[in-house]
Amino acid sequence: MIPTHPYHCFPPSPSPANMVKTFQAYLPHCHRTYSCIHCRAHLANHDELISKSFQGSQGRAYLFNSVVNVGCGPAEERVLLTGLHAVADIYCECCKTTLGWKYELAFESSQKYKEGKYIIELAHMIKENGWE
Repeated sequence: MIPTHPYHCFPPSPSPANMVKTFQAYLPHCHRTYSCIHCRAHLANHDELISKSFQGSQGRAYLFNSVVNVGCGPAEERVLLTGLHAVADIYCECCKTTLGWKYELAFESSQKYKEGKYIIELAHMIKENGWE
């Protein structure tokens, strides 16, 4: 059962009625970055990468400590490969493509390290800036 307190990912996105302009965050050009493959919006700095050993719904995925230009849907309980978690789908704020999910709550103590972390599937991101 998900606790009664609300999960917070990011402030709610403005509705079309009051939306003026979406501001996009840009990571420093000197850092290796991961970007949305669909619109090239920056998503994460390589320094925020925790693990490359995750599985998403569409194949391999990476676990990040923090991300930018990402919105968050409502949390729901899902049984994943590592057990029951409360997760919220995340999407690119620029093109609205679903990218992966945020771990809001892990029900098993061995999985608590994932709480507040983000999964982005490799199918939705590319490497940019200084990977040579």
